[in-house]
Amino acid sequence: MKVGVVGASGYVGGETLRLLVNHPDVEIAMVTSRQHVGEYLHRIQPSLKGFTDLTFSELDYDKLTDKCDLVFTAVPHGTATEIVKALYDRGIKVIDLSADYRLHDQEAYDKWYGWEHPHPDYLAKSVFGVPELHREEIKKAQLVSCPGCMAVTSMLALAPLIRNDIIDTEHIVVDSKIGSSGAGSGSGTAHAMRAGVIRPYKPAKHRHTGEIEQELSEIAGKKIHVSMSPHAVDVVRGILCTNHTFMKKDIEEKELWKLYRQAYGEERFVRLIRDKKGLYKFPDPKFLVGSNFCDIGFDIDEDNNRLIAMSASDNLMKGAAGSAIQNMNVMCGFDEMDGLRYTPLTPV
Repeated sequence: MKVGVVGASGYVGGETLRLLVNHPDVEIAMVTSRQHVGEYLHRIQPSLKGFTDLTFSELDYDKLTDKCDLVFTAVPHGTATEIVKALYDRGIKVIDLSADYRLHDQEAYDKWYGWEHPHPDYLAKSVFGVPELHREEIKKAQLVSCPGCMAVTSMLALAPLIRNDIIDTEHIVVDSKIGSSGAGSGSGTAHAMRAGVIRPYKPAKHRHTGEIEQELSEIAGKKIHVSMSPHAVDVVRGILCTNHTFMKKDIEEKELWKLYRQAYGEERFVRLIRDKKGLYKFPDPKFLVGSNFCDIGFDIDEDNNRLIAMSASDNLMKGAAGSAIQNMNVMCGFDEMDGLRYTPLTPV
């Protein structure tokens, strides 16, 4: 199958290309970048040296339509709306890695992003790209919108708890730590200002909260409220979400194991991590770098009736490009692990 990537000069676009060049069922037919037209991909994405001789092209919808069966859009939030619509109207399958079609409600864009969505009719055409939650819908979709990195990492840990109605849905607190690559290649965050920090940067009303509430509310069948606070930490790649919830009733450890195994026992990119020995008792993003796994674990605070659901991922993989490739595999009938058969890199 021939694919294109629109906006491939950033971290997410580069990671998407890194996975595509080794995908057994895919040929990269066209890659666009406004700033780098005519340049070899490897001059901007040096890890691709020796894997492709493609050069960046201008964004030309007719050429993309002629050359590609499916297109990934990896452009900044707010700039994908017109691109995605133009491709969708031409009948191409689209996987969008921006936030522009993640939310179902037009008013949610004003609340979480501060702008009015120009094409609200297309929000209903988009499927939220988490195969563990929406696999059957993704199979039939023309447009899939990949989730935010902190959103998918936290919601995978929380979904089984809400589905089984064992936690108070009015008091859910997501404490998220994320590496510098989550800010994007153009963020300009200097190493000297990033090193050695644990910096809260949006303690309230972070935009990924909207996605978490949307998806968990659909599972619960009622409005769910989530409080999320992210922190920038001194790593390049990785997310750790410590999700604080409060139980409606006493629950034993073996019951929780059963719930999580029922939810994810057949899922190839969710691993349950809870060991009683050694250093690695709970999910740790250090041991997920370069992989598409989301690791989930838990602990119980009986004195306060608190259930702590922990989850970790690589924000550029399960939180972005890895999810995009997984969604493509589901949409196109490929093996879900194609192009994603990477163990995490250790040590890093």
